[in-house]
Amino acid sequence: MGHKIAVYGASGHTGRFVLAELTSRGHTPLPLGRAQARADDPDALDRALAGADALINTAGPFAVTGLPLLAATERANIPYVDVAAEIEANADTFARGATIPAVPAMAFFGGLADLLATAAMADWPSADSAHIAYGLSNWQPTPGTLTAGQVSKDRRAGQRVRYQDNKLQYHDNPLPTLHWNFPSGPREVIAEFSMADVVTIPSHLKIPTVTSYMSTTAAQGLSKGSKREVPETFEVDVQIRRGTETRRLTATGKDIYAVTAPLAAEATERLLTGRFTTTGVASAGHMFTPDDFLAALAPTITTQMW
Repeated sequence: MGHKIAVYGASGHTGRFVLAELTSRGHTPLPLGRAQARADDPDALDRALAGADALINTAGPFAVTGLPLLAATERANIPYVDVAAEIEANADTFARGATIPAVPAMAFFGGLADLLATAAMADWPSADSAHIAYGLSNWQPTPGTLTAGQVSKDRRAGQRVRYQDNKLQYHDNPLPTLHWNFPSGPREVIAEFSMADVVTIPSHLKIPTVTSYMSTTAAQGLSKGSKREVPETFEVDVQIRRGTETRRLTATGKDIYAVTAPLAAEATERLLTGRFTTTGVASAGHMFTPDDFLAALAPTITTQMW
């Protein structure tokens, strides 16, 4: 039986993918936007969520929409899911907590790598480091991505961020370039190109250092901000290291915005059908059984253990 699922930011690039995904799964999406309910208008949000079974927030900047919409779902007593890639906004959500099940960063950046890292950890109680390498063929960002990225950059006064020694660290050091041996072959990447993974993974896994790497072709595309025309292919290579041991799990697919839709929809379905392991704010790998969740994403996203 389908559910009524509100989608905030439904007219945006990712929001439209989410609407289509929910419809294909037999749900009734309830499109919402700032025209109907501004994030700073609690009464309007309450009216907009009346009758909804859950909310998926796809409208950035999440520094503006995240906490107000999370509070609205608490008042409505319904689950909350967002697709935020903003590091600071995700940190705010985890710091705030919630009285209802809430999953931030349930998207290509943040949620996917967290599922992969949790699955790779398996029975290890802790590890020395996690490495997430993004082998994107390109990156033509949406206007929403560029706006959210600027907000995040402004919040840290233009500094870079990394996760080392069990904490987020802000710095002005240049980012090193190296070659990463993806399963498909070596690619040049920029190290410490931190994404939401530096918040989601250490939120529940005992790993003191989490490092992200981005293919230089993708980083260059992001900096140019060219109009989105051809969807990128991706290879997300996650390696968890403990002493001399390495566990490795890789995900492949196409279009980082389109694949966010099944990630967010699958998470929402599981929250609505009782297939989750905790309540409050939790990342994908903590809230759900990672192996089962990843298997449900095939063939849109395929995974392989090495």
